Amino acid sequence: MKLSIVSTLYYSSQYIEEFCDRIIKSIPSEFNDFEIIFVDDGSPDDSLTKAVKLKAKTPKIKILELSRNFGHHKAIMTGLREATGEYVFLIDVDLEEEPELLVDFWKEFKKDQLIDYVYGIQKKRKGGWFERWSGTIFYSLLNKVSETKIEKNTLIAKLMTKQFVQEMLRFKDKNVFLGGIIFLTGFNGKAFFCDKKNKGSTTYKFKIKLNQAINSFTFLSSKPLYIISYFGLTISLFSFVYILYLIINKIFYSTPLNGWTSTIASIYFSLGLIMIGIGVLGIYIGKIFDETKDRPYTIIKKRW
Repeated sequence: MKLSIVSTLYYSSQYIEEFCDRIIKSIPSEFNDFEIIFVDDGSPDDSLTKAVKLKAKTPKIKILELSRNFGHHKAIMTGLREATGEYVFLIDVDLEEEPELLVDFWKEFKKDQLIDYVYGIQKKRKGGWFERWSGTIFYSLLNKVSETKIEKNTLIAKLMTKQFVQEMLRFKDKNVFLGGIIFLTGFNGKAFFCDKKNKGSTTYKFKIKLNQAINSFTFLSSKPLYIISYFGLTISLFSFVYILYLIINKIFYSTPLNGWTSTIASIYFSLGLIMIGIGVLGIYIGKIFDETKDRPYTIIKKRW
């Protein structure tokens, strides 16, 4: 039985050697063959160089060198396409998720043969109060618009059957959201609660996180379009009623209209709503544009 281990490289130079050493030691004895697939997502440091040197020592390592940085989730999906094992273990190389989780995940598989994948969930979300608070709000709103329930605080680490991975790969979206695909696939999954280590600095800056959040909502559902439509209709109805109220007061009670402050405030409020609506609509149109261009998902420059 063969195991495929898939991970991506991006500023991973300082972690890759320890990762390889620990992950190889963690491979369960039931697997008589394995492969480690590293996807170099245009890493600016010497991650690729170190991976190539490691390959010379460990021939089981395969390296996919992408032509540039395409993004974490796209790089992951590219690695999954190359996996040939009966089981696939997906994990980040940065050691925030411990390689030894492979042992724990495999134990869960042996307990229940009906499951198709085991996925990690943080016991407690990493970060300060703002990150924990914003994460809770994000997943709450995400589940309001999603077709299926999305577990909060999920990790990249997952152990999956080959069939499950193949069904995941049928999703051809250019702007992929891995956390959404996992649950949209609809197979039997089992959560494993664990801790996520803190490595210090992160390559996930606020702008990247914000873009991913927007992509998550628009990937899972078109409900945001309906929400802004309903919200706009509600504002219009209230505005219409208020206009009738002003007209009646003016005609029947000779009540003078208020000053310009409230008028200007309402205009700016309405403009803000219009801009939000146009922005959300623009995001969906942009996604349609990306899909119709039918560009390559990622470009593999070289296979090592």
